[in-house]
Amino acid sequence: MRYMMLIYGTEETIQPSEAEQAAVMAAYNAFGEAASARGALLSGEALYPVSSATTVRLREGKVLTTDGPFAETKEQLGGFYMLQCKNLDEAIELAAKIPGASVGSVEIRPIFEWQ
Repeated sequence: MRYMMLIYGTEETIQPSEAEQAAVMAAYNAFGEAASARGALLSGEALYPVSSATTVRLREGKVLTTDGPFAETKEQLGGFYMLQCKNLDEAIELAAKIPGASVGSVEIRPIFEWQ
């Protein structure tokens, strides 16, 4: 079954040092390599900060756009992985290894398979 791992965290106003950023990227690269070696990694991407978001709504035939996300939240979606897992237990095991789980949260969503 395919699972979407949605990585949430707070966007810091203080920029991390180059060494801190390098350590974070190394941890994500290591996770990607490990998930790929297991045959689980289907896709994964980081997202630009929430300040770059645009929300679109269609109301009474009119397209309405708003800068930013649709809701005020403490945590923002920062990226995702799509993984192929045998079951939810394996999905949980892998989600716990995503570096963002240690400072934010990872939401696991099964992907609906259209028959």
